[in-house]
Amino acid sequence: MTSVAIANIGELVSWADERPVRHGAGLVVADGVVAWVGDTADLPAADESIDAGGRAVIPGFVDSHTHLVFAGDRAEEFTARMAGERYAAGGIRTTVAATRAAGEEELTRLATARMAELHSQGTTTVEIKSGYGLDTDTEELLLRVASGLTPETTYLGAHVVPDGWTADAYVELVTGAMLERCAPHARWIDVFCEVGAFDADAARTVLKAGIAAGLLPRIHANQLGHGPGVQLACELGAAAADHCTYLSDADVAALADSGVVAGLLPGVEFSTRHPYPDARRLLAAGVRIAIATDCNPGTSYTSSMPFCIALAVRELGMTPLEALHAATLGGAASLRRSDVGHLRPGARADLVILDAPSHVHLAYRPGVPLVHRVLTAHQSHKL
Repeated sequence: MTSVAIANIGELVSWADERPVRHGAGLVVADGVVAWVGDTADLPAADESIDAGGRAVIPGFVDSHTHLVFAGDRAEEFTARMAGERYAAGGIRTTVAATRAAGEEELTRLATARMAELHSQGTTTVEIKSGYGLDTDTEELLLRVASGLTPETTYLGAHVVPDGWTADAYVELVTGAMLERCAPHARWIDVFCEVGAFDADAARTVLKAGIAAGLLPRIHANQLGHGPGVQLACELGAAAADHCTYLSDADVAALADSGVVAGLLPGVEFSTRHPYPDARRLLAAGVRIAIATDCNPGTSYTSSMPFCIALAVRELGMTPLEALHAATLGGAASLRRSDVGHLRPGARADLVILDAPSHVHLAYRPGVPLVHRVLTAHQSHKL
């Protein structure tokens, strides 16, 4: 057994039930799992040691919503929005054309580079969606590439209706031959339930087909305006309803009652100039929140969870500790994972040492590269 002791932790955010934040802490990792948490004065001996030097240690971020496998960019679209044009769902088709033109080698290279970006900024668990193929061969390819990078892969054939198709005919493909090819490479199924994409009936058909094929449901909901997506997520027991920008009182109550995680993606509002969701309203109602990047070329081309945490504090009304919780344990809940997002004994040893004395600096010093070191369960075996 290989063990690693981390001593002199200025602030440890472990999310332990009795003491979620501890000062003057130590931590021991054994064979990729957190084995001990306590005061640094009581730190047990281990095979290797790391001196945190008074720095903060937090769980690795859990980014529960990304679209990392794509080619091309949409910088011109971003420039137009900053000049006053409004975002609509149709821009996805621009990325589809570039992605279809790229080969597997190029898509793998691009996605691997983006994964490295996320990792360097403290993200240790990532969900990746398809959705930029919109034909059976390319959707399957995107999921094959994604599954080489993470076990949290999502089939999003129902992103938008591609050119040349009717909605009914495309839903038949997404729930038929495309699903059959893609399901073996995915854990989740998703649908963009929005004006300009898929209505409630089509979204329900897509998600039910995925559930019948053994996939777990999640949904893009209520991003561009009030709509049926959140209610559909609650009806079908989805793990998460992501975006949640426009919510009625009934939507908030349904999220609270059902336990569906509200995935808030503040990078989208930053990039589209839409109103930010009201996290305080959700928290007051008892809704569980996840913060994610939604890394994609059209509406949130960021790989930085620290940036999204800073936005959550400044624009969504969250405290720094609430935002960190949403970016770690909230993301884990969105992915129905109990082994990540915390540093309690038994958790995967996915952690971040910050070049800062406290987690507060993630929001207090926005844009500053504060990640000193990232340690994952896999890496801890090699120390």
